[in-house]
Amino acid sequence: MAIDLERTFKPIRIALLTVSDTRSPETDTSGDILAQRITDAGHTLAHRAIERDDAALVADRFNAWIDDPEVDAIVSTGGTGLTGRDVTPEALERIPGRRDIPGFGELFRWLSYKTIGTSTVQSRACAIVARGTYVFALPGSNGAVKDGWDGILAEQLDSRNRPCNFVELMPRLREV
Repeated sequence: MAIDLERTFKPIRIALLTVSDTRSPETDTSGDILAQRITDAGHTLAHRAIERDDAALVADRFNAWIDDPEVDAIVSTGGTGLTGRDVTPEALERIPGRRDIPGFGELFRWLSYKTIGTSTVQSRACAIVARGTYVFALPGSNGAVKDGWDGILAEQLDSRNRPCNFVELMPRLREV
């Protein structure tokens, strides 16, 4: 990381959503990994939930958290594959006023290639910003959430990261 230790760290409030028909609070290992990394980084875990693979339900949860003034960013895990039950990207398409962050998915797949090779093409990891809130959608495997957090989000959600980071843009995300 290009952390400038002379800059002040600004913790943000992150909501964590696991999208799965099969995970429970006891078996949500990828959610546990993300929750630990979020708090270890100094951020606040604002909310945590599991939502089944239903695009309407996932979109409703995203919209509620996007409109919650206590949430600065959302990280989801699961539902980004190619099967019929993988609906996280479709849920994001239902978010009014969203702007895609295409570089997130591109960088995720590049990093993931180093870990799982060409199997990374099966990932539809993606990100948006909507109504002033970031939403990052990661695959549901433990390795994928580690790749996504350690390789992208840890730096971009750290206000000290140079030359730029997502946190410093937050005051301007609602500009028209």
